[in-house]
Amino acid sequence: MKAAVLNKYGSFIIEERLKPQTKDDEVLIKVKFASICGTDQHIFKGEFHPRTKLPFIPGHEFSGRIEFVGKNVSGFKVGEKVAVDPIIPCGECQACKRNHYPACVSLKLIGIDLDGGFTEYLNVKPEMIYKVPEQVKDEHAALIEILSIGFHASKRAQVGKDDSIAIWGAGKVGQSILYASKTISSGKIFVVDIIEERLQMVKSVFPDVEVINALHTNPVNRIKERTGNNGVDIAFEAVGHATHIPERYNPVRSCINAIRGGGKICVLGLSDEPAEILMKEMIWKEAILVTSRVSHGEYQDSINALAEGKLNPDKMISAVMDIDDVQNAFALLENHPDKHLKILLKISE
Repeated sequence: MKAAVLNKYGSFIIEERLKPQTKDDEVLIKVKFASICGTDQHIFKGEFHPRTKLPFIPGHEFSGRIEFVGKNVSGFKVGEKVAVDPIIPCGECQACKRNHYPACVSLKLIGIDLDGGFTEYLNVKPEMIYKVPEQVKDEHAALIEILSIGFHASKRAQVGKDDSIAIWGAGKVGQSILYASKTISSGKIFVVDIIEERLQMVKSVFPDVEVINALHTNPVNRIKERTGNNGVDIAFEAVGHATHIPERYNPVRSCINAIRGGGKICVLGLSDEPAEILMKEMIWKEAILVTSRVSHGEYQDSINALAEGKLNPDKMISAVMDIDDVQNAFALLENHPDKHLKILLKISE
């Protein structure tokens, strides 16, 4: 089988490897498409060292067809379209014992801690597999993981049907929150970013969403203006490594200032830098601050929304490239973030 192997940081090679043997309690997946995630970009640059050890096959967002079913596995058959949830909780820590797997202290993921989906065949445990209806496009099935992060964040923030929402960040995670929120709430939604092309991408899919370029407009002031000086019900921070903009708060503090009294902030951005906030701004509002990490079974929410036609993430996919062109795909994402959001790798026919 063919595999895209990160043999050194910043460099992929295409290798021919033996097709893996499937254990009795495993299912062999023939991968059709794999999506390149922001985490993959960090891995590519060596920023997950030493967690990821080279040589390594990335890819934790992927889908395909069942190629073989181990004899001790039931409920699946060869040929079914599936998506794979890459999360592997330890099952033993206090978070796992409370069924809070995203907070597992030793959480592992296929494609980060173990070889992943940038390969033609991969064995997985049956509990990680979700069946995908045939009406869902193969390309969309590869986005179920990132969309599920949006549904999980929406669940953590308890988005309601009339909630007004502000999302800081129009990247992969921010747009997944937007897509999920639009299936739940009919309230006013604002999206904030500094990359105009991403904001226009949002606008092309959801004309009723108000986009704000923080380079040109103070987003907190604009949101207050549009909400009768009240603020939104919920604000999401999905920026992470923020660019400093004079006369603007950092994204987390901006979220705090953009919500109404008693509102909620949900933070997802994985930044290594501290975010300066003023706690009394939260206390005055009795605001609720929650965080969101990965997903927790929301694959089914994403699949249902795709199958019912509530989601059409075509605009999230800026290119589909062959696995042989993986090096160039990563270069495009790194060098042209204004033009590329999600690039899919076509792994097999």
